[in-house]
Amino acid sequence: MERSTRQRSAIRAVIEAATRPLTPQEVLDGARTEVAGMGIATVYRNLKLLVEEGSVQVVELPGDSPRYESKHLGHHHHFQCRACERVFDVHGCPGDLARLAPAGFRVEAHELTLYGQCADCATGRH
Repeated sequence: MERSTRQRSAIRAVIEAATRPLTPQEVLDGARTEVAGMGIATVYRNLKLLVEEGSVQVVELPGDSPRYESKHLGHHHHFQCRACERVFDVHGCPGDLARLAPAGFRVEAHELTLYGQCADCATGRH
């Protein structure tokens, strides 16, 4: 049981320290600095548990694999770089998008994803 707790703690720490949503492989790469022998199946199993407990949330973008980020970030949006495929947080929101819905419809939530090139790719640094 101790090993599982140590692995989960390493995974949680990687996600909390991240400045953007991470793929399971990125989580694994970061967590291996604390638990060298960790495998991808362990990451998936623990991500599922962390999502179920409510400390981690899934970021799903159309046509892409799920990424994971801390739930404490609150409402925000995302930017996906088309060159390196990394996803970044966009802090801020255009506000109430209900005005875009057809008449008589009730908007209950929204997600917004911007696409383009991140600063590193736009300047050729990545």
